[in-house]
Amino acid sequence: MTNILITGSHGQLGNEMQQAAARYPAFNYIYTDIDELDICDKTALEIFVKAHTVDIIVNCAAYTAVDKAEDDVELCYKINRDAVKNIAEIAAANKLKVVHVSTDYVYDGTNHVPYTEDQPVCPSSVYGKSKLAGEEALLERCRQAVIIRTSWLYSSFGSNFVKTMMKRGAECDSLNVIFDQVGTPTYAADLAEAIMNLLDHEPFVPGIYHFSNEGVCSWYDFAKSIHRIAGIECSVQPIETKDYPTRTPRPHYSVLNKSKIKATYEITIPHWEESLEKCIALLQKKV
Repeated sequence: MTNILITGSHGQLGNEMQQAAARYPAFNYIYTDIDELDICDKTALEIFVKAHTVDIIVNCAAYTAVDKAEDDVELCYKINRDAVKNIAEIAAANKLKVVHVSTDYVYDGTNHVPYTEDQPVCPSSVYGKSKLAGEEALLERCRQAVIIRTSWLYSSFGSNFVKTMMKRGAECDSLNVIFDQVGTPTYAADLAEAIMNLLDHEPFVPGIYHFSNEGVCSWYDFAKSIHRIAGIECSVQPIETKDYPTRTPRPHYSVLNKSKIKATYEITIPHWEESLEKCIALLQKKV
């Protein structure tokens, strides 16, 4: 039986991977997070991989605190670049396959049409630069690697924009949300399902792929839909990025073209509002 190591299993995507994996019983899964396995420790990772006869590594672990990364540069690179380098070298030495999750932040957000995988990258933040460095470290060392760039990730697990908007919408009469940043929300459950589809697919085709839900929206549109679907009465006002300054510049346009992953791995991708309805239904059941 194929043994799949899933790192970062306590995060949004890691938790969704555990849900999706239950539908693929042909594989054996090993779930780890920092408490069970520190992927920044190459020796520990190598011992673990050999002890568990790992065949595939799905790396869901990442440093994702975008603003904090500007001050926490060393740790950000340690997790997003150096740990990925460790995975790549161990995978190459042991002939393992790797699936690694990256981000739309590798682009500068100046496009006006959806980004394809072969377009030039130009990250403008420490987070984006560290994620690109991780991509490069993996591709340089491991031929059997798939990199999936995604955007605006949310889930019924962990902290994310959907949960924040539901909480703040219930507490406040009015909210201001940015309308001049455009992209696509990604339900982590859909990404997890896509990864499992990919692992179950023959042949395994290495390379860089994009995955988000279908459709396009601004953060303002996203917030309005969250409140409408959740039945929350709150006035949401559109504001410009300049009126909500953050430490780190965000891409103004980060829509990803998904043609490559759809064609190569024969997957269909739901529209973002359809998936948002599923996530909110789960969140409301948990209350």
